[in-house]
Amino acid sequence: MKKHIYIYSPSGAVRDKAAFNRGIRRLQTLGHEVEVDEAALSNYQRFAGDDATRLAAIHRAAASRADVALISRGGYGLTRILSGIHYKKVAKAIELGMLFVGISDFTAFQNAVLARTGATTWAGPALCEGFGVGGKVDPSDGNENGEAAAPDDIMEACFDDLLRGQGEGAGWCQHRSVNKKVNNSIALHEPPESATDSFTINQSILWGGNLTVLCSLLGTPYFPDIKGGILFLEDVAEHPYRIERMLTQLLHAGVLKRQKAIVLGQFTDFKLLAHDHGFKLQSVIDWLRPQIKQPLLTNLPYGHVATKVLLPVGDKVDLMVDGRNALFYWGNN
Repeated sequence: MKKHIYIYSPSGAVRDKAAFNRGIRRLQTLGHEVEVDEAALSNYQRFAGDDATRLAAIHRAAASRADVALISRGGYGLTRILSGIHYKKVAKAIELGMLFVGISDFTAFQNAVLARTGATTWAGPALCEGFGVGGKVDPSDGNENGEAAAPDDIMEACFDDLLRGQGEGAGWCQHRSVNKKVNNSIALHEPPESATDSFTINQSILWGGNLTVLCSLLGTPYFPDIKGGILFLEDVAEHPYRIERMLTQLLHAGVLKRQKAIVLGQFTDFKLLAHDHGFKLQSVIDWLRPQIKQPLLTNLPYGHVATKVLLPVGDKVDLMVDGRNALFYWGNN
């Protein structure tokens, strides 16, 4: 099943060119035709080209007639160019079948597209961090076979399902995080023993993404006015107190109370400090639960982790929860 995948860089400059090239080779090995935008490796300050260059890259991607427009990496840069995006052109490309896929800073683009057009994009991997992993083996990784890391098989399977039009949902268990310790912290912890309720939420818009980027859109025309939706959130390298502060912002802004459910993905790569005195990510979760009436789910396999599902941002989904087991389903849309 050969697909046309267009690689472009709307955010940060590509620093790891080896990962960039590995990602392209991996997609080619999977049988796809890969087209690389002319400015994909541009470099201006910390960005993949100046603002005009990155805007042009977005519009070339939309006009490419590719099956998938996949970002090279996240970083920072999209929020400063949101006002220059031709949203009708992006929406038209989506209407014709193009799948815009990305993560992290791409949250700004996704929610702006949703706010301005109502079109669906996909939260998933980027080229470098998703398909470009590998390279030299670090003995400290404990890889006894001396083999370089490979792209995660679950992520690739979900990506393949998307390309085949067979992706219908994503299930997970809230029991505990399956991710290894990162900088002495664990992504998410176990929910209360009382978390055994079973319920279903039907046909609600799934939206969200990176917590930091989403909060940066509050009060702008690029923050979706979603009522009765399902909000999913993730972040990386943010201390739990910062995560709590941003969740508080969404709480006080009335965003959380307008949703039918809040789903927390993976929060990784932060470091707890001695003066936290027991304040950790679980403390944030325990604090947030009584602040809202909506269900608060944890451990969604999405975020800055290798094993992640792909999620339709802006599409209507069903959420089915049976005790600790949860499932997003969009196969009937």
